Amino acid sequence: MPNKLASKSNDDAQRRLLIDPAAVIALSNGTVGDPFAFLGPHRDGGLHRDAGPDRDGNGFIVRAYLPGALKVDVVDARTGALLANLSEVQSPSLFAGFIASADRYRLRIQWPDAVEETEDPYAFGLLISDLDIYLFAEGQHLELGRCLGAQLTQVENVLGVRFAVWAPNARRVSVVGDFNSWDGRRHIMRKRVEAGLWELFVPRLKPGAKYKFEILGPHGLLPLKSDPLALQVEPSPGSASIVTAPAAFEWTDAQWLQTRSEHQAPSAPVSTYEVHAGSWKQFAPGQTPTWDQLAETLIPYVSNLGFTHIELMPITAHPFGGSWGYQPLGLYAPHAIYGEPAAFARFVDRCHAANIGVILDWVPAHFPSDAYGLAHFDGTALYEYADPREGFHQDWNTLIYNFGRNEVRNFLLASAIHWLERYHIDGLRVDAVASMLYRDYSRQPGGWLPNKFGGRENLEAVDFLRQLNARVTERCPGAVIIAEESTAWPGVTADIEQGGLGFAYKWNMGWMHDTLQYIRTDPLYRNFEHNKMTFGLLYAFAEKFVMPLSHDEVVHGKGSLIGKMPGDRWQKFANLRVYFGFMWMQPGKKLLFMGGEFGQEREWNHDASLDWAALDDPLHRGLQQLVRDLNTVYREQNAAHALDSESRGFQWIIGDDSVNSVFAFCRYADNAPPLLIVCNFTPVPRYDYRVGVPRAGFWRELLNSDAACYGGGNIGNGGGVQSSPQAAHQQQQSLLLTIPPLSVSIFIGE
Repeated sequence: MPNKLASKSNDDAQRRLLIDPAAVIALSNGTVGDPFAFLGPHRDGGLHRDAGPDRDGNGFIVRAYLPGALKVDVVDARTGALLANLSEVQSPSLFAGFIASADRYRLRIQWPDAVEETEDPYAFGLLISDLDIYLFAEGQHLELGRCLGAQLTQVENVLGVRFAVWAPNARRVSVVGDFNSWDGRRHIMRKRVEAGLWELFVPRLKPGAKYKFEILGPHGLLPLKSDPLALQVEPSPGSASIVTAPAAFEWTDAQWLQTRSEHQAPSAPVSTYEVHAGSWKQFAPGQTPTWDQLAETLIPYVSNLGFTHIELMPITAHPFGGSWGYQPLGLYAPHAIYGEPAAFARFVDRCHAANIGVILDWVPAHFPSDAYGLAHFDGTALYEYADPREGFHQDWNTLIYNFGRNEVRNFLLASAIHWLERYHIDGLRVDAVASMLYRDYSRQPGGWLPNKFGGRENLEAVDFLRQLNARVTERCPGAVIIAEESTAWPGVTADIEQGGLGFAYKWNMGWMHDTLQYIRTDPLYRNFEHNKMTFGLLYAFAEKFVMPLSHDEVVHGKGSLIGKMPGDRWQKFANLRVYFGFMWMQPGKKLLFMGGEFGQEREWNHDASLDWAALDDPLHRGLQQLVRDLNTVYREQNAAHALDSESRGFQWIIGDDSVNSVFAFCRYADNAPPLLIVCNFTPVPRYDYRVGVPRAGFWRELLNSDAACYGGGNIGNGGGVQSSPQAAHQQQQSLLLTIPPLSVSIFIGE
């Protein structure tokens, strides 16, 4: 009788270890949606795990699905003592057994080539807080980079990585990597149905581990997906995400951050050097520079030339270098080819130590359709609009973010905050804003969907941009958001409360196109294009402008800046010198793409270093010296920058001399001497040329681009001119000047 009772008890115990056969099949073929329903510790008899031991003393059943494992034991987490031998049930990979307590146990797993001891991922409770879920669903979780993705953390005194990803329409999501042989059945995640988030804590996983998400969508298994919120990625052509430790970087830029609002205000001198990090300088043939190398060389170079800021073309993770970063797939991770995240932080800190601000090109308008990226992330149009008439960008063959979804807006907003807070970035230049604002951007009639009012404006994108600017203002004092916006959309830099978009600055694309068309015209015919140089002043104060000569003007067959200039070699350089002088003294902040400062003669190539050997030529070296001196005048003379955004800071003196192609204007500032700028855009010197001035006295010559040190002919005014009481150009005083050919002369009224 006792043997029969024991046998019956054993049979009963074995039956209690079993699960629904359909669940076993789902485990083996990777279609389980809720692994926590039967894996990990479960109260024997189906009761809650906290209900205490059952009548037989076997308080809990532990199940583990471990394909490839030879043997699995349960051991005490504190002492290592054996608690149970798990047996294989129903499947060669499904192990199960009884333990008295589920408080602290580990799995000791014997693999064919090693023994692993680890906590059970399915022994942990809910990970993401209710507040996190609420904020994410509302689109207001501005610290998403510290919540989703791979977070190195400690749960119940166990170190490991908490994975979380948004995939609301997935049937199953797993995290895979080297740590589980990329087997999607090993670490199936728990779905938080209230927000469409999937989560799992993987104990003992360390920084450096590569991972992706394996997603079973509504219509089948998808290609492995990189983590949209990865903080580190592997270099291309790899596409895995990498677990990284929280930034333990010791910043030294507290003073800079406290005062940066002064460095970036509309009244401040802002002169920006635009850089493509991979091609500024290659320190060995075919070698991509690192952030540490750039810190040693680029920062002193920019400082020596007198620029106040560096603007980096997109350095967020992107799969194709030929996109220059404008097709990113990792909006939370620095591009791996330049170094680890900590190296980028060091670079920014070094910039701030040199009193140089850092602006990032940031791309929230669209993303590439690579299968491992955001496209149809959970098997549906999740991050993108579903209808290609609003979700596909025809110009760039990319997908457009669905700005109408709270979670997508949250993803983008938190990315902006991530760069500004985690890496102490001073500003973001938002790429392709025009393509975001208009639903019919670059589309033919019938190829776009109107908004709910029947209009062409993308109302959801407008709301997003306003929210972006409002949140950055609230959280990141002194940081600036700059719009690359090429249309006449009103109020781009106006306050949100006044109906504007709230940007700090807007690129003045119209000024750039007009003046480049003028300067590339043969001087013989410039009189017919004269208004191209004056038209920009009709709207110069409608927005707070940046005047850009960017990378877009020296690629795709457009040639270099120096290559656009007409005339012989001397005239080309003289043309570029006067053009730079005109630009630097006009109202608005300045931006110049690398290589332009010394007149690189070939078109920019992102795969090659700038032509630094050109500086052996006096003309190239002279142009570089001119840029340095223009930055000095711009920074040191308040009249050159303090009223950049106010009409009272600018006055045309001569704007109508199209016959001689001469322009003269004054710049003003409160409690500062005025500046007179005289430009001659012909190769003919003008002698005894009278120019009216607003005050009597000596007007000292601060800069003459025809000076020999710049490569000019050294024609000038002997250091300055005394005014005479002869009226001219509606001024009571005037100067009788010698205006050198193709030159800019800057005078200060003393």
